[in-house]
Order: sequence, then C-alpha cells, then structure tokens
Amino acid sequence: MLSNTSRTIKAALATGIVASALLVPATGSAAASSSGPAVSVRAVDPNTACRSHGKNYVVRTYFRGPNKYTLRCGTSTWGWKHIKAGHGWNSSMDRKTSAAIWSGKWNGGGYSTWTASCPSREKFRTKIGTPAGTNDVRTAYQVTSLAAANC
Repeated sequence: MLSNTSRTIKAALATGIVASALLVPATGSAAASSSGPAVSVRAVDPNTACRSHGKNYVVRTYFRGPNKYTLRCGTSTWGWKHIKAGHGWNSSMDRKTSAAIWSGKWNGGGYSTWTASCPSREKFRTKIGTPAGTNDVRTAYQVTSLAAANC
C-alpha cells in the first residue's frame, strides 16, 4: 500500500513539474517581458542585415501590449538606414526606442518619453508609419529642444 501511495505522489509531482515547465516562457521571448519593454525577438545586427537585404527587411520588432511595431532596413528617409545616418544607431538607441514604444506617451505620430521633473521635458521621440507599413518605425531620436508639458 505504501509503495502505491509513493508512486502516486511521485507521478503527481512529476506531472506538476512538467506542466509548470510548459507554462514558463523561454528566456528572451516576448511573453517573458510582460512587465517591461520587449525588444526584438529577432537578434540580427541591422548593419549586417541591411547590407544584404532590401528596404522592407525587418531588423527589430517592438511591442506595446499586444501591438507590434517593426523597424525595417528602410531608406535614407525612413527606417533603420535613416536613423543610423541622421541620428546614430547603437544598443542605447535600440533600448530608448523600445522604451518609448512600450511605455511612452502618444505624441501625435508616435511615442515619446518624458522627464519626471516639473515641468516635464520630452527626452526621446519616435515617429510611426512608413511607405512599407503603418506600424513601422519611421524615425527615432533624442529630443534636444526644450519642449515642455504642463504639470
């Protein structure tokens, strides 16, 4: 009797462990970032990718809740090539773009992040919408003007 109980308990524990493992998202997945910005699921280097792909190739995917925003290689007037040439591109720019899209305020054509000071000042701006898609990042840049919002 004791061995049957022991086997039943072991089977229940094993089932619970397997079930919980199936529910835990893999590290780096979009689902794992439900409490913060989710940066691209695709881990490609835009510099390398855009040398060998066309303007519509997606190099980053950003999320705002269930909404998906893509950064494509683009051209000199929109997308990654535009951002790199006009504003510079590095991992910091990628993180700021993700943060603006994930938690920024709507700015009339994209999302912006603001300082916590009073008056609040715009720090970083994205613009959304390109010839390739309405949910594409057209541009992203550090705001240097002294635009302020009321407290």
